[in-house]
Amino acid sequence: MTEHQADRLVKARESIEAARILLREGFAGFSASRSYYAMFHTAEAILLRQDLVFSSHAAVHAAFGREFAKPGVVPRIYHQRLVEAFVFRQAGDYGTGHSINSGVAGELIQQAGDFLTFAENLMGDNPAQ
Repeated sequence: MTEHQADRLVKARESIEAARILLREGFAGFSASRSYYAMFHTAEAILLRQDLVFSSHAAVHAAFGREFAKPGVVPRIYHQRLVEAFVFRQAGDYGTGHSINSGVAGELIQQAGDFLTFAENLMGDNPAQ
């Protein structure tokens, strides 16, 4: 695993922990936002397998779907959850769109953790394989 990939996965793990803390303290919206960022950083780490780096969320979403989900390298559900979590991130950060309760925030934490675990297993020690 490259240093950049490892850095992204550390950020993902930290975001999940922050999401748990925020939810425990009653901040479901901000928790949802951190869960999205955990998924976003995980997707970035996977994209680095092909040296793909993007400067926008939309570009990461599109490339992840095109390069990894559509060809079946990664189950499509992870791309779907990434895109859906972005909507909750918008609501959590800006108060627009969907309402976020503790149940939704808890589910997003679980999904982010599942995605991270999948990515860690996928990449192992040598993500180029």
